Amino acid sequence: MIVVAGEALIDLVPQHGGDPLAALAPRRGGGPYNTALALGRLGSPVGFCSRVSTDAFGEALLNGLRADAVDVSLVQRGDEPTTLAVASIGSDGSARYSFYVEGSADRLFALPGALPPRTRAVSFGTCSLVLEPGASAYEALLRRESARGVFTSLDPNIRAGLIADADAYRARFANWLPHVTLLKLSEEDAAWLGGGPEEWLAAGPSAVVVTHGGDGLSVRTRNGAGFSVPGERVDVVDTIGAGDTVNAALLHRLAQRDALSAGALGALDGEGWRDILGFAARAAAVTCSRAGAEPPYASELA
Repeated sequence: MIVVAGEALIDLVPQHGGDPLAALAPRRGGGPYNTALALGRLGSPVGFCSRVSTDAFGEALLNGLRADAVDVSLVQRGDEPTTLAVASIGSDGSARYSFYVEGSADRLFALPGALPPRTRAVSFGTCSLVLEPGASAYEALLRRESARGVFTSLDPNIRAGLIADADAYRARFANWLPHVTLLKLSEEDAAWLGGGPEEWLAAGPSAVVVTHGGDGLSVRTRNGAGFSVPGERVDVVDTIGAGDTVNAALLHRLAQRDALSAGALGALDGEGWRDILGFAARAAAVTCSRAGAEPPYASELA
C-alpha cells in the first residue's frame, strides 16, 4: 500500500475562464487528496491519512476517495469546517489560489499510530506541511516512517501566500531532505526554494524529479545520472491537479517496477527512468485536458 498524507480541501473553480466574478463550482482537491485519488484510479493499493471535516464538503471528499478504492481508515474527523481554495485560471490554463484556512479541520491533524504493515511508501506535500499545528504532526510522521526504512516522497508544491516566513520555511525544507527518498517539485517551486538538484541530493534524497510544465520532466539521481522526457501535447483546459497526477504516476510506476526503495532508485537506468517519466507525462496531460483535478484511470493510459 502507498499512504498519502496531507490535506483534503474544496477548490472553488471559475466556470468561465479568467473572469474573477464568474460562478464558482466546488471541486474536490488538495495536493495530497488529488495524489491519493490518482493512485486509486491507476490501480495502486492506496490509503489516505488526513483529518477531514464532518461537514457536507468533508463527506463529499471521503465519498470521492471511496469511489476510487482509496482506503480511508487512517482519516481523522473533526467538526471544524473544510478548507476552501479559490482558484483563478490564467490564459495559459495555469492556476493560482487564495486559501481560507482559519479554524479548518485539516489543520488539527495529529500524529497517527502505526501505519498498516503493508505500507510500502508514504507521500507528503503542499499546505499540510505549512499550517500548524498539523504541519508538525505530518513532519513527525515523515521522520518516523523514514527511520523505519519506509520509502518517502515529498512534493513541497509551494503556496507562497500561506508561508508567513519564507526563510524559516526554506530552512525547514532543508531539514526534511535527509528523511526523503524521492523529491519531486516544479521548476517554479525550485526557483522559489533556491538551490538545485545537486544540493538537494547531497542532503538525502536518492532522486529529484523536476516538472517543466509543457516541456516535460527531468530527473537527477544521487549517482550523477540525469534523464528527461518531453511533455505530451494537449489542449490545456487548466493545470489543476497536474503536478499531483505526476506524483501518483511516479509512485505507481515505481511500485510496478518494484523500485520503492533508495537502492532501487539508484539502480534504474535510462530506459527505466524514461518509462517512468513518460508515463507521468502522459497521465498529467490527461488531467490538463479537462477541468479541475480529474486524474486519469489506468484504462485511459493503456
